[in-house]
Order: sequence, then structure tokens, then C-alpha cells
Amino acid sequence: MTRNYTPVRFTAVSIDGEFWRERLDTVLARTIPSQYEQLEGNGMLASLDVPRPPPPLRIPVGEHGLSTQIFWDSDIGKWIEAASYALAHRRDAAIEERIERIVDRYERAQAPDGYLNCWYLSRDPEGRWSNLRDCHELYCAGHLLEGAIAYWQATGRRRLLDVMIRYVQHIASMFGRGPGQRRGYCGHQEIELALVKLHHATGERAYLDLAAYFIDERGSQPPHYYDVEARARGDDPAKYWFGSYEYNQSHRPVREQDKVVGHAVRAMYMYTAMADLAADLGDERLKRTCETLWRDVTRHRIYLTAGLGPAAANEGFTRDYDLPNDTAYAETCASVALIFWAQRMLNLDCDGAYADVLEQSLYNGALSGLSRDGTHYFYQNPLESDGTHGRWTWHPCPCCTMNIARLVASVGGYFYSTGRDTLAIHLYGGNTADIDLGGTRVRLQQQTAYPWDGQVRISLDPSAPARFRLRLRIPGWARSHALKLNGAPLPSAPKDRGYVEIDRTWTPGDVVELTLPMPVERVYADPRVRADVGRVALKRGPLVYCAEQVDNPDAPLDLVRLPAAARIESAARQDLLGGIVSLVAEGEVALVDPEDARLYRTARVPKRPVRLTAVPYYAWANRGSNAMQVWIAED
Repeated sequence: MTRNYTPVRFTAVSIDGEFWRERLDTVLARTIPSQYEQLEGNGMLASLDVPRPPPPLRIPVGEHGLSTQIFWDSDIGKWIEAASYALAHRRDAAIEERIERIVDRYERAQAPDGYLNCWYLSRDPEGRWSNLRDCHELYCAGHLLEGAIAYWQATGRRRLLDVMIRYVQHIASMFGRGPGQRRGYCGHQEIELALVKLHHATGERAYLDLAAYFIDERGSQPPHYYDVEARARGDDPAKYWFGSYEYNQSHRPVREQDKVVGHAVRAMYMYTAMADLAADLGDERLKRTCETLWRDVTRHRIYLTAGLGPAAANEGFTRDYDLPNDTAYAETCASVALIFWAQRMLNLDCDGAYADVLEQSLYNGALSGLSRDGTHYFYQNPLESDGTHGRWTWHPCPCCTMNIARLVASVGGYFYSTGRDTLAIHLYGGNTADIDLGGTRVRLQQQTAYPWDGQVRISLDPSAPARFRLRLRIPGWARSHALKLNGAPLPSAPKDRGYVEIDRTWTPGDVVELTLPMPVERVYADPRVRADVGRVALKRGPLVYCAEQVDNPDAPLDLVRLPAAARIESAARQDLLGGIVSLVAEGEVALVDPEDARLYRTARVPKRPVRLTAVPYYAWANRGSNAMQVWIAED
């Protein structure tokens, strides 16, 4: 097996459609500058000066014996990455200068042997590499490395990349199976996928081999590495706070894993690297493992919004069908990381099942993590709220803030892939792309109001007439579709793994029109999802909807019912949330008599009609904290 498809880089895609352009402009103008101010105001940038003695902790040690300050390098790395993606869209001298000053500090901080972790250099220089299980040194290195690669690719400036390559060389000397090396791997996966990126950026095979080592070694040897290092530092492995190495997916060698367990973000990052390695190394067994884990998570452990992880205790997974709504953890980072994994799986063999989940997460579970104003966030994304869950401006562990920013800033990189004589369109939205297809330059333009409307006009302008296959994804939610080529209807073609193909010689000015009807649909959960029994959710196109109390002031949401026969209509609302399509239905609300104190009764509670309005889930809590429900009781 070889890598069959390669994503078209986001730098080749110019976003001009209203939906994603608005969000991209917000991230460029507000999110990235405000995040820098938070990094500075919360002392994170000052930590790069490696003060000795170090100042008192800004964030106290928590219940697991660590301060989240230990992760600060990773947050700075993600900010550099997000800012670099933004620079590729629009050069900004002020942002570039801020990154350059950060690079100055990292250059000064780096140890002579290449080591670079500001927490350890300042606070515990003798403790380097002594606690891979908990202390995230390799995780921080991975995010800094991703930031360095993005900055180099966006601007051509490579000082930070050179700093990080020296650090990677140090890491390669420390870890492996050679004499005197440690057989370790990080408790929070991330370095693995970053090393694959570095291999792709530089062509150096050694970086791919190091990524493969970290994946192959994970959980592979008795005694377990984390037990060995715990004893070496004087800790009792039996007192590990989580109790099981399922938490960080090191309980078994990765190729033997068949259940998605533990911390959701760690799992998604690891699976992303596994899919990358399966493609780059032709590892069929690793590919089959990824497919097994994909089936497990999508059949048993994913929310309708593509949120992942119901539990706060491990920020991750529990058991099959355990998907509570009001206590859903569903970390924004996990949905972002699911998109990374889905994209890698998609590019193995262009199967639309992966694109369906990518889109589901992009428009719902991930996008909900960022407010419309670009400066407020969700860490957790429940599917029901009593009004106490609200957006915040910063967090003691601000990982989600930069994660959602770097996703939105690079969203163009998820629309297209190229294969041998093939151009695949995975996502729809207004954009213009310049694509190299086997030496032929193809300019492709999408004109559409997607996700509000399913009419998509695709103009293709190859630099010269060229024969290739155009693969158009028909989303899993689409019950029908229609195609036209240069104004003439095309006969219905069988789908190949969720895509239809047009194989022809393309000439400048060719136009494909795709119609994807978007009726409102009711969605029902598997009856083994106890939280959703007797409830219904609403979808239209790729968007999951929710009812917010602010739109339904006449009825408490927990007393509202949606009759099974009720008609649900869509309505374009330019006056609401910057312009959306809302859903409206005639519901019912239980009549509760405040004078009737009975807890139980033998007759059904009477009801009255009520107009029910629903808005896209991603947009909730942008008008203040208020009650919300995705799953509505159905009569």
C-alpha cells in the first residue's frame, strides 16, 4: 500500500464563500491577536526567558500533582501554528514580528545539547525525561515542531525550524532501541504526527523512522516503560493516579488495540499518526488497526455532533453507548483531532465515510468551540445545558483555544485531494483553488451558499485540456443528488465509496453543477443510548440543530415535546446570529400547575401548543448562557 491521495495544501485554496470567510476573517483579525495578549498577560511568554530562580507558580498544582504550566510550550507552539496559517492568507508584519521575538527567546533558551522545554530548563533541569507518563515534554516538542513547520511554509523563515530540528536530533539520540537509549514514549501523543509532518516537509526519512519508533514501542515491552521510569524516580507505579494505562493508550501494543479507550485527544492524535505511518510505510496491519478503531468509535462512542468523550474524569471514553447529554465532556480538542484522523483515513483510499465524519465534526463538535466574536471558547461541548454552561475568554489549560484557531485558519486544506489522474472534492463551500494535477495546473472555483444551501457550481479551468477523474463526494446525509455538466444533465452514476466520478478530458470553462437537497430530518439514536430514548434530534444538511431558551421564551425546554407528526420548516434568518437557517415547528409544552404539589399522578399532564425554534448547534451560547437541548422529547 502507498499513499493514494494527497491533500491540497490550504495555501493553494482561497476561501471566499460567506460561511468560512466570515470565520476566517474573525480568526485573523480578533482570535489570533487576542490569544497573543492572553499568552502575554498570563505569563506564558515570560516563561520563555527561563528565569532562574523561577517565579511562583501562576497555576497551582492540581489533584494529580502537576500544574498545567508544564504544558505552556505546547500552547505557544499551537499559537505560532495558527498565526502562521493566518499569515499564509494575509501577511501581517505585527504578527510576524511577535513570532520572531518568540523565536529569539527560544534560541536563547535552548540548551547546548539541543534540549528545549522551558518548564524543565527553568524549574527542574535535573528532571529532564524522568516522567514521560505525566509531564508532556515530547507533546510540547510536537506542538512547537508543528508551529515551526507552519511558520517556515507560510513565510520562508526557518530559524524556529532549525531550533526544532536540533531538538528533534536530541530526542532521537535519547530514545530508541540502541545502546544507552531509553525505550520511552510520551504519555500524551503528539510528537508522532509532528515528526511525520517534518518528514514530509524535509524529505528526511529519519524523522519518519522516529515517529514509527514511538508508535511501535508504545505498550510493547514488559515491564511497562512507565513502571520502569516511575521506580527510577522513586514513585510507586501502583499509585498511578488513573490506575490503568488505557488512559494514554499504552495498555497494549498499538496493533493489538481494538477498542477506543482513555483520554480522547491522546487517542485521536495517536490514530492520526498511525494512519500517516500506514500510508507512508505501506503498513497494512496498521491500516487495519485504524479501520477497526474507526468502526468502534463511530458505531459505539461518538456523539451526533461528533463530540468525543462523555467523561470529565479521564477527558475521554467510558463504555459503549454511554453518551449522556448534559454531562458530555466532548472536548473541543478531541473533535479537532478527530478531523485530523478522519482526513488521514480519507486520504488512504478516498472513502466518503471518513469525509462524512470530518464534515460532521467540522460544522458541529469542533466549530462550537469558538464564538462568533472570536474571543470566547468552549472546552466542553455538552448537548444539553440548564443554562450554567457558558463561554469563557481563557482557561487554566487553554489547549482548545489555539486548536480551534489553527483548524479554522487552515480549513481550506480539507476541501481537496489529488491522486493519480484524480481530483477529489471532499467538502463544499465558496473558494478558489489552484491545484497541480500531474503537471497540469487546474484552477477550480466553487460557488455555493453551503451549508445553508445544497446548490454547488464548480468551474474548472485547466491550463491545457487534460483528462482526469473528478470525484465528487455525495454526503452521507444526502438522500438524493443531481449533476449537470456544462448545463446538460448527467445520468445517475453509481457511487464509489460515497463519491461519483466524472472521467473526461476537461477544458477551460467546463462547469459542473451539483444539487444536494437539504430537507430537515429527524434523527434517532440507537436505543442502547439511554440518554436519548424517547428523544429526537434535528439535522439539515451537515448541521445539527439545538433549541436555545433565548429563542423559546414561552416554554421551559425541559417541558417541551415535539410531536412525531409535527411539520418542521426551515427559515432563512439574516437577523439572527449573523445570518443562518433556523428550524421552526409546532411543539407542545407540559402545563405545570404551581399550586399542584403532587410529584406523581395517575393522569397525563395536559399540554398546550408552543412554537419551537432551533438554531445550528455550533452557534449556541453566543447570546449569553441559557438553557439548550439537542435531543428533544418526542410525543
